[in-house]
Amino acid sequence: MLLEILMICIDNFIADRKSVVLVLDNLKDGIIAHDLERKIIFFNKEAEKITGYSKAGVMGRDCHEAFGAPFCGEGCSFCGMVPDFKEQLEFPVTIQTKTGDPRHLEMSITGIFDREIFKGVIASFREMAGHTGAGVGTAAGAGDLFSFSGIIGKESSMRQVFQQIRDAAPYDYPVHIHGETGTGKERVASSLHLESKRAGAPFVPVNCGAIPENLVESELFGHVRGAFSGAVKERKGRFELAHKGTLFLDEVADLPKPMQVKLLRFLQEGEVEPVGGEKSIKVDVRIISATNKNLAREVANGKFRKDLYYRLNVIPMHLPPLRKRRNDIPLLITHFLKQAEREIGVPVPRFSRDAVRVMMDYRWPGNVRELQNAVQFAIVRCKANEIMPMDLPMELRSVSKIIQVPHLPCARSNPGKLDLEAVKLALERTGGNKAKAARELGVGRATLYRFLEKNSRAADFAASLK
Repeated sequence: MLLEILMICIDNFIADRKSVVLVLDNLKDGIIAHDLERKIIFFNKEAEKITGYSKAGVMGRDCHEAFGAPFCGEGCSFCGMVPDFKEQLEFPVTIQTKTGDPRHLEMSITGIFDREIFKGVIASFREMAGHTGAGVGTAAGAGDLFSFSGIIGKESSMRQVFQQIRDAAPYDYPVHIHGETGTGKERVASSLHLESKRAGAPFVPVNCGAIPENLVESELFGHVRGAFSGAVKERKGRFELAHKGTLFLDEVADLPKPMQVKLLRFLQEGEVEPVGGEKSIKVDVRIISATNKNLAREVANGKFRKDLYYRLNVIPMHLPPLRKRRNDIPLLITHFLKQAEREIGVPVPRFSRDAVRVMMDYRWPGNVRELQNAVQFAIVRCKANEIMPMDLPMELRSVSKIIQVPHLPCARSNPGKLDLEAVKLALERTGGNKAKAARELGVGRATLYRFLEKNSRAADFAASLK
């Protein structure tokens, strides 16, 4: 609706310029318009307030030059050929203000047409809820906002992650993220990028474990024509593609030893040498690495270079597994349901209390990624308005059966003889809290501790929950 009003205003711009400017300057949305050559032709007061740039400083200038980078970020349609704007575009974007602060915006862009002739574009934008002014600090510490830069969580462990992102983002120091598969390492790396001064530049993710060993060097550093069989033309590597931005090295522990040496050289000198090339290329890139392995243990086992480990692990971050942040599960379910509704375009069934209870009791070895898959599976399987335990994936339905017929009564009826499965279930349900587990089992803490001392399987299971 807003853009339709703006289009009417633009159509009458010449006839009544002062009135149109007055109207647009009083909107609570930032407004910017440019022609086909990216020359800015309008910039309202709210745009000045959000971006920190003055109208006088940007009017008539190339949009990319005025802001030092594409204002629309990676969603810019004018980085190559002039686009054919037939539909309105809507997407989130993070910009850098004139003072270098990140701003998270909701952007809407549509074309300006004169008798079906494409003349330029007009964009309206406003700051996302929860990100205005001191919003980053609020999201990271207050506990009343459960989303930070696209990451969902209200547990204290996740609020600590939010704060770490906020603290580390302004600096170019390397960050190493450790977490189990599916905990959202790439999402956190992307957030670090979006919260940084490099937000308008590329974020380039690389899965080091997915590249064949003989192609790793070419993939990361590029190659010149004729460097090897099949190199029919020169190709830039991921480092060059991430110039001025961020390179995310996922599963960095899987890098072959020779490549570890070359990565170390880059971190020391800031230069890469394409395969087959004779000259080094200076590249300005921030490195964020991640792995689901214990990198210190990999160093101890001789599989990863110690000097590289210290170079990458300047700012360490740990992502907690989903089983240790169970109170976030209902939030994540709601988030994925809303996401599905946006993608499908029709209402989706809700989760019943029993289904949520089953999901709260499951261990989630695949973490948030597995939870998302389970929600999508349940949406497809459910034929009613409410998702029940029977609509969940098989592994969760198995948990549902265990919960319905638990082993705990057996333990309570004979407290002197604890049952391994009952102990494991009680420990899992209490998140490894032995005092609470003992109460569930109907025994004293000393009894449970003696059982754990004598039963190595139970003790190992308890240790895995820490």
